[in-house]
Amino acid sequence: MAVLAKSSRCVLRPLLPLVQIWDFDARRWVRALRRSPVKVMFPSGEVLERRRLPRKQPHELASEAKSQGQKPKPSPQMSSSQTPRSWEETGLRYDKAYPGDKRLSNVMTIVKSRPFREKHGKILLEGHRLIVDALKAGAVPSVFFFSRLEYIKELPVDKLKGVSLIKVKFDDIKDWSDVVAPQGIMGIFAKPDHVKMTYPETQVHNSVPLLLICDNLRDPGNLGTILRSAAGAGCSKVLLTKGCVDAWEPKVLRAGMGAHFQVPIINNLEWETVPNYLPPDTRVYVADNCGLYAQAQISNKASDHNKGADRRFLKFHKYEEKDVDTGSDKDWLPELEVQNYDMDWTEAPAAVVIGGETHGVSLESLQLAESTGGKRLLIPVTPGVDSLNSAMAASILLFEAKRQLRIRARTHE
Repeated sequence: MAVLAKSSRCVLRPLLPLVQIWDFDARRWVRALRRSPVKVMFPSGEVLERRRLPRKQPHELASEAKSQGQKPKPSPQMSSSQTPRSWEETGLRYDKAYPGDKRLSNVMTIVKSRPFREKHGKILLEGHRLIVDALKAGAVPSVFFFSRLEYIKELPVDKLKGVSLIKVKFDDIKDWSDVVAPQGIMGIFAKPDHVKMTYPETQVHNSVPLLLICDNLRDPGNLGTILRSAAGAGCSKVLLTKGCVDAWEPKVLRAGMGAHFQVPIINNLEWETVPNYLPPDTRVYVADNCGLYAQAQISNKASDHNKGADRRFLKFHKYEEKDVDTGSDKDWLPELEVQNYDMDWTEAPAAVVIGGETHGVSLESLQLAESTGGKRLLIPVTPGVDSLNSAMAASILLFEAKRQLRIRARTHE
């Protein structure tokens, strides 16, 4: 028995290394099997030994077909009609930011400050939807910061060529984000030029001869909401005068929900240049921020420049003391007829001026309205309510203008 056991151990012992060698060198066994010669046995008993020829490469097949005058069959990978479908096929590369990398902080310092933003001509866009809208409109990106590679793969591939792609930690994006729930992707773009932008065809097709002029709008949320209403109403253009908040501030962009890339926006204009952006025969209408009772107060207390709504214009314009003190009437204040907003006022190309809630409209806007034959548009409110929110007033006037224009278009059909 001892001899049998010993012999059995000798037989079983070599099996272990054989199994291991087969597991680790399986690929080598397969290659050797492929290279072994092929033997062909005929019924007569003759044996013919033949080796398999190596598989020819596509470029070798193409050269042989060309020498024989045949058209080579294009392989699926080399087809000229096939464009790169995946992010990897384009050969795009990205960098990974390691601890101490200050590229994100340096860029954010620029785009968070309006003077630096205007100097360098850069803006910050955050979130997948806003970035996609900007890319479709033709905005030019320079850098993308993202926390997950999937966020970049969701963007149009052809728009990412030449763009720096930097993968950072989500916590770093969260530190610089103004959003409560950041989406993990930020893009630095060149400040868009309305002349070079490509706006959606549906937006251009449904635009109406209506312009919006923003005057002394300081609240970012109000301006973003107003731009969104302007895009929804089909305004052909939006003009922002000096004194307004920057239209490309992150809070305005977030409130606008993509409206910046649906309607042309011209920023930081002097009042002297505003008529250059108006179509011929445009009438300028001013949204009445005083209300009916404040309007009566202006008429009754025109000579009292220390009280009432007249005083708000003196905050922004320096008048000669003799003109203010000696004038018996409000000759310095343009006289504009007041009209309810729901009466017809869109018989010609129209532009609506919306002022800020704190300071109202400026004297220049009233003068422009007077020179073009425009009026004050009054939105009646319940007694005791001073005025409406600027964004709400703008929405009411813009969609009322669109309603009137649609009715006029139907009557002329």
